[in-house]
Amino acid sequence: MSDEYGDSARPLDPDDAVAALASVTGALERSERREGQAEMARRVAEAISSGEHLIAQAGTGTGKTLAYLVPALLSGRTTVVVTATKALQDQVAGKDLPFVVEQLADDPMAGGVDWAVLKGRSNYVCLQRLREMANPDQGQLELDGMAPVAAAEIKRIAEWAGGSESGDVAELDWSPSDAAWRSVSVGSDECPGAERCPLGEPCFAERARRHAQVAEVVVVNTHLYGLDVGADGAILPDHEVVVFDEAHVLEDVMSDTVGVAISPWRFVDTSATVRRIIDDPQLVGSIAELGDAFRNTLGDLTGTRLDRDVPEDLSDLLIEARLLLGSTLDVLGRIEPADDDSQQRRLRAQTRVTRLIEAVDAVMRTIGVSAASGGTVEDGSSRDGDGGGVTDAVAFVSGSPSSPQLEVAPLDVGPTLVERVWNRRTAILTSATIPASLPQRLGLDAVESRVGPSGIEVLDVGSPFDYENHSLLYCAIHLPNPNSAAFREQADEELAAMIEAAGGRTLALFTSYRAMDEAAENVRDRIGPRFPVLTQRDLPKPALVKAFADDEATCLFATAGLFQGVDVPGRTLSLVVIDRIPFPRPDDPLLSARRDALGREAFGQIDLPRASTMLAQAAGRLIRSATDRGVVAVLDPRLGKAGYRWDIVNALPPMKRTRHRSDVEDFLRAVTS
Repeated sequence: MSDEYGDSARPLDPDDAVAALASVTGALERSERREGQAEMARRVAEAISSGEHLIAQAGTGTGKTLAYLVPALLSGRTTVVVTATKALQDQVAGKDLPFVVEQLADDPMAGGVDWAVLKGRSNYVCLQRLREMANPDQGQLELDGMAPVAAAEIKRIAEWAGGSESGDVAELDWSPSDAAWRSVSVGSDECPGAERCPLGEPCFAERARRHAQVAEVVVVNTHLYGLDVGADGAILPDHEVVVFDEAHVLEDVMSDTVGVAISPWRFVDTSATVRRIIDDPQLVGSIAELGDAFRNTLGDLTGTRLDRDVPEDLSDLLIEARLLLGSTLDVLGRIEPADDDSQQRRLRAQTRVTRLIEAVDAVMRTIGVSAASGGTVEDGSSRDGDGGGVTDAVAFVSGSPSSPQLEVAPLDVGPTLVERVWNRRTAILTSATIPASLPQRLGLDAVESRVGPSGIEVLDVGSPFDYENHSLLYCAIHLPNPNSAAFREQADEELAAMIEAAGGRTLALFTSYRAMDEAAENVRDRIGPRFPVLTQRDLPKPALVKAFADDEATCLFATAGLFQGVDVPGRTLSLVVIDRIPFPRPDDPLLSARRDALGREAFGQIDLPRASTMLAQAAGRLIRSATDRGVVAVLDPRLGKAGYRWDIVNALPPMKRTRHRSDVEDFLRAVTS
C-alpha cells in the first residue's frame, strides 16, 4: 500500500463520515438510523485514513453502498468502486452515487466531486465501425450478407449514436440482436487503440476512459477490474482506494480474467474480422473451421483437467491453430491498405489474431505442448511457445459439449492480488455474506498490517432486520440423505405440504436443473392448479421474477442462478426452500486442482465456505424489508446432523430454528393470514 496520497486527499475524521452519512440518509424517503450502517461508515473512514484494508460483512438492509460511498467521497482519495454485475454497476452509478454527490454538494470536503462510469470496450458503439458500415462498397457488402432484421437494427443504432452522449448500449430502450451489436462494436482483443484510429478522439470508449482518468470516483464491474489486474494496471486509471462490492465473487472473477480462455467462437469471430480485409476464402474458411474442430475436440473433454496425458488430437489441433494464425499474421503484415478504413480493418485483424495467438501460446505452455513455429506480432517479437509448462496454473475444459471452452486459470489468485492490488492501494471488501476463507483465498492474510497485528479482521455489522422474530429456519432432519434414491419423493412431499401452508408464495431453489424439473412435476401433481408453479425454463429472468411477484399464489422453482439477485419484498415471498446444501461439484476441474494443492485443508478452505456462502445468499432472498416475515426451509438433513453443520448455520442470518414441520406450517399460516 502506498503511504502517499494525492493533493486532493484530506484528513478524514470518522465522526465527520458518520455525521455526513446521517445527513445523506436523512434525505431518503423513509429515513432511519441504522447502527450497522453507521459503524461500517466509521470503519471505512478509519481504513481509508490509515491505509489498512477492511473486510466488512453487512447483512441485507444495512445500506452498505452509502456506508462506503460517503467516506470515500469525503476522503478526497481517488476511488474505484467495483460491482459484481453490470446491473449493480448501473444502480450505483445511476442512482446511489448521484444521490450522495447531490446531498454532499454543499459540504466543503466533498462538494463538486467528479465521478465516471467505465465499462468494457464492447459495451460502446464503435464510430469507426459505423463509418465503415456506411461505406457504399465494403459496408454495403457486409450489410448484404446479413439478415434483413440485423441490417435494419444497425441503421437504427447508427441513428441513435448520432445523438448519444455515451454510446453505451445500456442507454438503448430496445435490445439489438447479438449479430447487429457485434457488427458495430469492438472488444479489447480487437481494437488497435485510439492513437492508431482516425476516430480515436471522438470514440465513445476513449471518451469514457479519458473522463475516468480525471474523475475522483470511477464505477466499474468486477470483470473489467480483473482484466486491469491481469494487464497490470493498463486499463483503469491509477487510484488510491478500491471498494469491492459483493466481494464473495472476487476469487472466481479474478480466476477468469487473470487467466485465458479459448472458445470455438473466438475462431469464428476472428475469421469474420480477417474476412473484412483479406480476400482469401480458403484462409478465412480455414480459421472458421478451427472453431468447428475445437468444438468437436473439446466437447468430449468438458469437465476435464489437462494436466496429465493431454489427448494427442488436442495437441495436434493447438499446433495447427498456432501455425495457421501465425501465417495469417504474416499475410496481414504484407497488406498495403488503400485508405483509412482498410487500414483500420487490417489493424483490428492483426490485433485480434495476435490476442488469439497469445491465448494459444499460454495454453500450450501450461500443458507442455511444444509450438512448432508461428509468425511474429506487430512489434516483431516472437510469440512462439516455449513448451515449458506453468506450474502455478491449471488448464481445463469448461462449458457444455455443445459450447466448450479451453481455459487456463491460476491455482491461487492471492499472489497476483498481493502484488497488483493489496500492496498498491487501500481496499474495502464488502458483501452480505463473507466466506470464512476469503482472506486466505485472496492473499489478504499475507499482507503486512500497518496499524496493528498481522492478519486482517472481518467486521460484521449485522443487519437491521429482526430475523429472530420475523423468520424461522427449518431443517428437515427426518428426510433421507440427498444422495438416497428415496430423497426426491419424500422431499417433494415435504415441499408440497409447506406450499399448502404458505398459500403459494414460495421460492424453491435447487442445485441442478434435473432436480428442479422433477420437483416441479411432482409438486404440481400434489398441489394442483391452485398454486401455479413457474420454473426457470419458462421465462427470461426479469419476466420470471415479475410474474412471481405479481401473484401471491404463484411458486417459483429455480436453480443456482437465482440464489442471488432476486428481490421480492412483501408477502409474495414468504417461504424459501433449498433442496440441498449447495456444495460445489467434486468434479469441477479448477476446484479439483485447488483441492489437490491444499490436500486435507481443501474441504475447510474451498467446499465448506462456498456452500455456506451460497446457502446464505439463498436464505437472503426471504427478508427484504423490515416488515417481511417467513421461513427458510432446508431439505438436506446434513444441516442438522453433520459435524460441519455449525459452520454453515453460523453463516446464515440469526433465525430461530426448528426441526418440526408443524412449527413451519403454524408460522406460515400466521404470516399469510
